[in-house]
Amino acid sequence: MNQTLKLRWIFSLSAAFVVLNTLCCFFEFYWLNLLPVVCIIIYLAFVSVDTLLLIIVFFTPLSITITDPEFRLGLSLPTEPLMIGVMLLYFFKMLYEGKYDMRIIRHPVTIALLINLGWIFVTAVTSEMPVISFKFLLARLWFVTCFYFLAVQVFQKQAQIRRFIWLYIIPLVIVIGYTLYNHSQFGFREDPAHWVMAPFFNDHTAYGAILAMFFPLVVSFIFNRSLSPSGRIFSLILFCIFTVALIFSYTRAAWVSLLIALALWLIYMFRVGIRTLLISAAAIAIILAMVWGDLVRKLEKNRQDSSTNLTEHVQSISNISTDASNLERLNRWNSAMRMFHERPILGWGPGTYSFQYAPFQLSSEKTSISTNAGNKGNAHSEYIGPLCESGMLGAGSFVAILICVIWTGSRLFYRLPKGDLRSTTLAVLLGLVTYMVHGGLNNFLDTDKASVPFWGFIAILVAADIYHRGASAEEKTPGLIAG
Repeated sequence: MNQTLKLRWIFSLSAAFVVLNTLCCFFEFYWLNLLPVVCIIIYLAFVSVDTLLLIIVFFTPLSITITDPEFRLGLSLPTEPLMIGVMLLYFFKMLYEGKYDMRIIRHPVTIALLINLGWIFVTAVTSEMPVISFKFLLARLWFVTCFYFLAVQVFQKQAQIRRFIWLYIIPLVIVIGYTLYNHSQFGFREDPAHWVMAPFFNDHTAYGAILAMFFPLVVSFIFNRSLSPSGRIFSLILFCIFTVALIFSYTRAAWVSLLIALALWLIYMFRVGIRTLLISAAAIAIILAMVWGDLVRKLEKNRQDSSTNLTEHVQSISNISTDASNLERLNRWNSAMRMFHERPILGWGPGTYSFQYAPFQLSSEKTSISTNAGNKGNAHSEYIGPLCESGMLGAGSFVAILICVIWTGSRLFYRLPKGDLRSTTLAVLLGLVTYMVHGGLNNFLDTDKASVPFWGFIAILVAADIYHRGASAEEKTPGLIAG
């Protein structure tokens, strides 16, 4: 009887929904079509939040940003509304249960992250534009809550690490195909490369940064012995796709970041000691100090602008005389440093750079793409931006996060047994390093496209450090990538 009654309720509610939705569609009200999706999301939020988290990962490369013209702040759909819901549910669960794994809280990465978030809150209170700064803080909160604090717990199961990686890569390949097809309509020229990935990415630099982040993982798949021969062939095809996409992204920062990641990989493979690294760094610094004047003069003579010719495009990286992109970065950085000198402790407020930097530009430093409206990007640096927006502690605490991440990843490489887990954590660390390098020239952590893999990769390293570092290769690692 109970089963029959349940079936009657299900059929009755379904029929009522069909009738009501038909009437709504007849009167051109289509929002009721979303009700089943909303019900499924609510169900997953209470029953399987890790599944909902992975759904967000899948839709991240495919999300589209809707911008508020008044505040020039965007919301990525459908990912960020889902993150907000997961964050609120997570906080509610934390308050209700009153417990959390203290090993995560005590981890150096978490401590640095909490200091950074706390200081962002302080500088949001003292901000020149508090509404903008608190919106910035809220966005940072839903990124780190979902893809760091929650993700670390989700990654207790190593299978979830595999799913996280692949559920970002698969839709990213769809975006690559879409981008390359659009680009082919313009003969793969350099100028269209800036916008052919729209609406999924706002420009080629963000697109290139994400490609570079996942490139070390794609390479690691090729040499993963747990993969079947067909799996390794698929990985090789994937490698070719990413290589072509990186070349035709015309993103010079992404190319440089991969070269530095390769250098770091060689350091790990040859187990170069810290003393050797420090001596080498000191020697390089002394040599640079000796030739700095000549180097600057040579850079000023370089007038090679961005070009479709790849060799010329690489040469344009060091052009600080005529390349508008490079000169505009220098303009933005110089403006940010003047802002920092005026407010070195508290800064102007998180997220406020693009609204405040115009008076700090010098007419002699402006370029053909400069603007006083602040509608063409921000400080173009993950380090200089926080310096002027949140002062010394804002930038210092963010750098501290990165130092703790590198320390954690390096320790994992030297302590984990050979196997899938070690190769995956090394590839994840190298992917993060590409973004750290890229972050010197651009900043995208206010977007879901970059924040999801950035904080997710950090969560993978912390989870491996807390939950898996003591595991044997045979016990924990089989099928991490292949399964």
